[in-house]
Amino acid sequence: MTKVLVVDDDFMVAKLHSRYVSAVDGFTVAGVAHSGAEALRAAEALRPDIVLLDIYLPDMDGIGVLRALRAAGHGADALFITAARDAGTIRSALRAGALHYLIKPFSQAALREQLLHVASLRTRLDELDEARQEDVDQIFGTRPPGSRELPKGLAAHTADLVDRILRDHPAGLSATECAEAGSLSRVSARRYLEYFAETGRAEVTLRYGGTGRPERRYRRV
Repeated sequence: MTKVLVVDDDFMVAKLHSRYVSAVDGFTVAGVAHSGAEALRAAEALRPDIVLLDIYLPDMDGIGVLRALRAAGHGADALFITAARDAGTIRSALRAGALHYLIKPFSQAALREQLLHVASLRTRLDELDEARQEDVDQIFGTRPPGSRELPKGLAAHTADLVDRILRDHPAGLSATECAEAGSLSRVSARRYLEYFAETGRAEVTLRYGGTGRPERRYRRV
């Protein structure tokens, strides 16, 4: 289970965020804190994997909490969940080491997506001994538009479409199913899926049937 520490000065908001976290498979609320000092004590005692941090706390701001956690050697990943919208605060949060920044109010689905993203990054880093550039690009985020080097014959907009289809099918799918979902030819869908597999953006498993060749299924990494 991925342990999450929820930090928010509003008791009701903290309870709501805790409920959001608990609804995501594989995640558990390790503790709740309502001030910066409580957050630091809880992090020391509970050793969470992820900290959901509000900016506005009664004794210190969330950015100060994150900096104190880093200074103390805590390796928890931080997601800011706050009403603070000014660019300076967002910039400071990024520089302090936040992985993402959600502005209140937000949906349960938005938090779920970020939690799963952080967990995926942690798993991928744990599995890597030596990274390729494709691995680094995935960990730090996608490259700017136009910077991706696709093989000749592949188009960026179709690659984005296939990527979205993979996102929508976390359990994996075949080239035929991908083609149907994106209104593509099976040959075209297979080319993009194989390209994703070659560059580490998808993994391939084989499904064996009664007769014939096994079906190749693709799942987004």
